[in-house]
Parts: sequence; structure tokens; C-alpha cells
Amino acid sequence: MTTRLSLFNSPLLLGFDQFERTLDRIAKNSAEGYPPYNIEQIGDDGLRITLAVAGFTSEDLSVQIEDNQLVIRGRQTDDKSRVYLHRGIAARQFQRSFVLAEGIEVVGCSLDNGLLNIDLTRPMPEPKVRTIKIEQPKKSAGGAMPHTIDVSADGKDD
Repeated sequence: MTTRLSLFNSPLLLGFDQFERTLDRIAKNSAEGYPPYNIEQIGDDGLRITLAVAGFTSEDLSVQIEDNQLVIRGRQTDDKSRVYLHRGIAARQFQRSFVLAEGIEVVGCSLDNGLLNIDLTRPMPEPKVRTIKIEQPKKSAGGAMPHTIDVSADGKDD
């Protein structure tokens, strides 16, 4: 049995288990190499994902957002009317996923010369500051604070 060490096991990181699952999913998807892709910065708040999908038409491709993931699928069908003497370009299907951070939106998608371009916008978050009121415990009917323990100077209870 192997024990997996996680960066998110710290008691200072509360509620980050979803991020850990997301990172595991990313690691699995990055092992696939097809189709190749680029991610580029376009403008201050824009990103573009470009996938090389030569031989695919727009009808062969689907681009969807599922939860917080951008999922691109490609499926080609064999043309039964063609007779191949050599088949070096296979009709292959694929699925490529990208996990999107909170607030990232897809603003456009185009297919041009075998390249599928997906444009995203990343709005800059405004910093939020919220003050939490510190409440004082209420005194009990006897006037003493509830759950009060007196400790002597030597560290022993009286």
C-alpha cells in the first residue's frame, strides 16, 4: 500500500479538497498528446486555446462547458465511398479537457485552416474585504462567565 502525500493536507488549507481532485484530473488529461494545442495570452484579460484538428470539420467537433471544464470532442466518420491504397491519416476521435478557473468565460470559437481557436476572457477580480464582528460572550444569571476555569500559578486546578 502506498501513501500519497498531498499539499492540501495542511490544517491551514480548509475546503481545498475540490482543488486536489481537479489537479488529479489535470494530471490524467495531460498524459494524452492528441490533439496538440497552444495556449496564448491575447490582451490583458484574454486567452486563446488553439488545437490542431486537421481533417476535422465543424460538424465533427463539439465544444462544451461541463461544470468548470471546457471539453472539446472530435469524432470523424469513415467515408465509405473512398478506396484507400494506403491509410496513414486515421479517422480518430479525441477528447481534450481544460479546467477553467472561476469567472473565466468562453467568448468565441472558430475553425480556420485546421486550427480550432477558442477565445476566453478572464475578468480581473476586485479585492473583497469583509469585517467579521467579534461578539462578547453573554454572562450567565449568576453574573459569572460560563465555562470559566481558574488555574493556580503552579498549573494545577484548585
